[in-house]
Amino acid sequence: MSAQDQIKKTVSENDVVLYMKGTPVFPQCGFSSTVVQILDYVGAEYASVNVLEDPEIRQGIKDYNNWPTIPQVFVKGEFIGGCDIVKEMFETGELRTMLSDKGITTKA
Repeated sequence: MSAQDQIKKTVSENDVVLYMKGTPVFPQCGFSSTVVQILDYVGAEYASVNVLEDPEIRQGIKDYNNWPTIPQVFVKGEFIGGCDIVKEMFETGELRTMLSDKGITTKA
């Protein structure tokens, strides 16, 4: 299976996906850590993919939606953005609203 096929499969099979450097328990960059903290705070369940484990996935996710940086967040198959966008959406309340609108359970 190609990197693009793996990415499509992961994004389509999970409501929320975080492509990141490291893992939620041990993020290996500050931007990934910030997004993990935000998703954990709102209580959204998410799948994570450590791009450091597979160079093809690391490059493939950048090519998948023409976005040059990691982390990347997908919700219901839709690319949402990276750290800055997710952080801004969180600060304005838009992230929780969007997750709720898409039927994703969050903490109150």
